[in-house]
Amino acid sequence: MLQHKVIWITGALGMLGRSAIRMFLERGAVVIAVDRRPLEDVPDVERLAASYGEDRFAFLRADACDEGDVVSAVAEIERRYGRLDGTYHNVYANVWKPALELSLTEWEDSVRGTLTSAFLVCKHALPLMIRSGGGSIVNTSSILGQVVSPGCLAYGAAKAGLNQLTRVLAADYAASGIRANVLVPGDFRSGEALARQSDAERQAMRERAWLGRSGSADEINELAAFLLSDASSYVTGTLFTADGGFHL
Repeated sequence: MLQHKVIWITGALGMLGRSAIRMFLERGAVVIAVDRRPLEDVPDVERLAASYGEDRFAFLRADACDEGDVVSAVAEIERRYGRLDGTYHNVYANVWKPALELSLTEWEDSVRGTLTSAFLVCKHALPLMIRSGGGSIVNTSSILGQVVSPGCLAYGAAKAGLNQLTRVLAADYAASGIRANVLVPGDFRSGEALARQSDAERQAMRERAWLGRSGSADEINELAAFLLSDASSYVTGTLFTADGGFHL
């Protein structure tokens, strides 16, 4: 489904990113993983790098919130692979405080990490994607950009902004062959985190999500893979929710 597509994953060493790297490689993509952490921090991804080699996998240490780093990453992608078919943006910053307890610095850090990072990645990826004949942008938002949760002011506002940013990109660049969609997950966990979930956490999800459980990173990434593939070629400007019914 992703055969030969060159896909850039940001926040690649996080839970969702690690799952996406493995899944996309298995489905034939060339993957460029970008994270500000060193690759050595995540041995399973380091093993994938060794297994697939530079023709299929590249890791670039960069900060998606830093415009210079983003520009350099795009230049390196073009130098190595000559094209870019998709971006999967997973970088965010969060602080849980109501307005009267939230400092300006905390607000700005959350907006910068969540919304500004997406703007920078999309802005600088777009020219290469357009030169490549078009492509797919997938930005990861959150159900908390649509559903109110007390104290989730900065993160919720930034994720709501990300939703609109992505839809406007879809409108602005459709004629250039660009599709842009939003992935809206609810609570999800890796295999280890699912196993460590407390009884109270499981009970909370049974009460709030119609499917009665948290999701997994792989379940979220099945939707990301679809949106990055040609199977979704008539889909753009849309929010895709995967939250087990939490928003209902």
